[in-house]
Amino acid sequence: MRLKIFSLEKKKYLTESSIGSHDPFQHKSSKKTLAVQLLFVLLVLGLLVFFRDRAQFHTLGIIFVSIVLEALPFMLLGTLVGGFIEVFIPREKITRWLPEGRWWTVFVGAGLGLIFPVCECAIVPVVRRLLQKGVPLSAAIAFLLGGPIVNPLVAASTAVAYFADWSVVIRRMIFGYIVAVAVGFLIDLIFTKVKAIRSEVFSAKDYLCDAMISDHGKPAALGEKIGLAVSHAAEDFFDIGRFLVIGAFIAAVLQTLVPRQLLASVLNTPALSILIMMLMAVVLNLCSEADAFVAASFRSSLVPISAQLAFMILGPMLDIKLIIMYLKILRVRAIATLALLTFLAVFLSTVFM
Repeated sequence: MRLKIFSLEKKKYLTESSIGSHDPFQHKSSKKTLAVQLLFVLLVLGLLVFFRDRAQFHTLGIIFVSIVLEALPFMLLGTLVGGFIEVFIPREKITRWLPEGRWWTVFVGAGLGLIFPVCECAIVPVVRRLLQKGVPLSAAIAFLLGGPIVNPLVAASTAVAYFADWSVVIRRMIFGYIVAVAVGFLIDLIFTKVKAIRSEVFSAKDYLCDAMISDHGKPAALGEKIGLAVSHAAEDFFDIGRFLVIGAFIAAVLQTLVPRQLLASVLNTPALSILIMMLMAVVLNLCSEADAFVAASFRSSLVPISAQLAFMILGPMLDIKLIIMYLKILRVRAIATLALLTFLAVFLSTVFM
């Protein structure tokens, strides 16, 4: 008994020391995050001085607050669902929904978000466990891309953002599903599972990866499970919330400062407007439960619906934070190929739209 307690304490010490203050990567990452936040604060202060005693300041404030207040409830609900799924639903249950055939798993995997509605920030740990359980690479990629879009929470937030315009909701779901299936098939044709997945994913001794990719143990008591789920949700909420605030602020600034004549001249070329909105989706790092409110705010700026959909389809599949998270499960070459294929698929599908 003493020996067992000692081994558990040793494992806990190794895990905590691996992710603690001695980790140089985490130290550098926290410095970069602090620097970005400081620059953002300075930018806000500068704009407040610029907008002082101007009518534009009130417009900026109204747009910014409206985007944030509309999106926060859905982001909170999404993080809560993700936390409870992480704690209460074993990964083995997810694999039961996948058929045995290699090709059929891609179609099912892209639609798994309808049953397990998690945002893109919570889906990486689930995909990692699916790969460890033997799920084909194509199905895992399809779920990685389609899960954050093809799910009821995202459908509800999109419907609220667009005032129950279900044509926008349906097109977002259908095109997101098609892109996820297509990229899943292409990745499977280009890479084998060994060449695409990092070897650390299948390592049983990877304590650091287990600690950083939230793989919680299951407490015996129901109260402890609920507390752990809420704790996990709160951590995700505050971690993702800053991206929503930054994204809403940038959207408000663009709509306030950019002259309508200049915006109209750019939007005369649909392909260019789609490309600009896609690049914004990559940079803004929004959550899939909140990005519809930012996209919908551009309706008054004459942004075509195809460009708004490109923003809402690409964002949950590919942005800066997701690329960094993908490094936990995919090799660099596979990530580069995945990013290129996803970007091209979304661009071509929305141009066709």
